[in-house]
Amino acid sequence: MKCFGLTLCLKPDPQLIAQYRAHHQRVWPETLAGIREVGIREMRIFLRGTRMFMYVEAEDSFDPARDFARASQSPKAHEWNALMATLQERAPEAGPDEWWANMELVFDLNWP
Repeated sequence: MKCFGLTLCLKPDPQLIAQYRAHHQRVWPETLAGIREVGIREMRIFLRGTRMFMYVEAEDSFDPARDFARASQSPKAHEWNALMATLQERAPEAGPDEWWANMELVFDLNWP
């Protein structure tokens, strides 16, 4: 099992943040299915202010560069991502080719 930490920001507007929260209380089934189909077993998003942190556990064969895109291939998943993009903005440290920016794992309780 692989794990990933990613970061992204929400636009600094309380109404948009409320919309983001509401949408994530009822994520579209097609979006969830696409996430599971590519080998993601756990996904959690944490929010503080406008900063989000996403924790993902995925099968060993999971490749973020390939599989996050595959998870968004259905028209409904693509529509979900477009809707979320209206509420989000890149983290300042994200590269020009990143939306959710990968974070470096610096500690694991289970390391020897």
